[in-house]
Amino acid sequence: MNKLTLTVILLVTFSIGFSQNEIEELVQKGIELHDNGNFTKAIEIYKKALEINPKSPLAHYEIALSYFKNKKYNKAIEHSDFVIKLDKDYVLQSYLTKGSSLDMLGKTKKSIKLFEKGLKKFDNYYLLHYNISLNYFKLKDYENTEKHAIEAIKENPNHSSSHLLLSYSNFNRGKKVKSLLPIHYFLMLEPDSERAKNAFITLKKILGSNVTKDKSKPKTINISLPASGLNDEFSAAEMMISFIEASKNIEKNKGKSEEELFILNTTSIFKILGESKKSKNNSFYSNFYVPFFYNLAKTNHMEAYCNYISQSINKNAEVWLAENNTKLNNFIEWVSEN
Repeated sequence: MNKLTLTVILLVTFSIGFSQNEIEELVQKGIELHDNGNFTKAIEIYKKALEINPKSPLAHYEIALSYFKNKKYNKAIEHSDFVIKLDKDYVLQSYLTKGSSLDMLGKTKKSIKLFEKGLKKFDNYYLLHYNISLNYFKLKDYENTEKHAIEAIKENPNHSSSHLLLSYSNFNRGKKVKSLLPIHYFLMLEPDSERAKNAFITLKKILGSNVTKDKSKPKTINISLPASGLNDEFSAAEMMISFIEASKNIEKNKGKSEEELFILNTTSIFKILGESKKSKNNSFYSNFYVPFFYNLAKTNHMEAYCNYISQSINKNAEVWLAENNTKLNNFIEWVSEN
């Protein structure tokens, strides 16, 4: 190789490296603008990066994301498609952006098909399952919502949104226990967010379902049969939970605070579910949620747990947590080990 050829190669290599550094710097500026909510300015910066390298997967993915946040869904799809066809970096992320854009354009079924295609390519990635579940929820297909939410949780048990979606899909079908367990798990994972406030309100509604007061007879409480039917795996437990909720009004509980009753009743519910679990029952709920909460109910951490999951909506819980750091830390340590 002569000196001239070597010099040309070195110059080209240096030029490519310099261009890549410049692209990365521009993209980083764009990300900062995007994170601050300035999507239009971020898009302008990403366009400059694409002028340097029109085939940069990074720049195409980031500009697609900013177009999505800027509600320009067709542009988001256009740039996502470029990355998907290139089939190098950021392909999974581009599937998620394109699928979400299709959904926002009202093409929810087409979005589901894209995510299903992504599942085959990316080995059941949990966010693909979650997005399919979310789209089925929008279509009010709660059976498929449940199916894909469960798959998402199996792939990533700490994905709080999947637990919440699973709970809501069951709540809309009147399945008391199957909505109660995942919403408890959601609140344990995400106890202090805005979503947690609504989730805790829903938790109270779940507990109160099947239990009504007779207005003509103030001392009479009616308990109806489970909406999910007597053949459901949790039908017996569901009736017991309704009795527990109704027991809040009996004489011996009149002096107890709402927080005390919540701790007592939640402990009882978890124990009933654990003790009524049949070995032949291999459902996801029985195998994943029930053993965890049953074991929790047998510890001395229930007070910490109940205050922890109600902190978003209960000031007394906030005070308790602030004054009981040791108990809180012991509970958190137990969760991390189980």
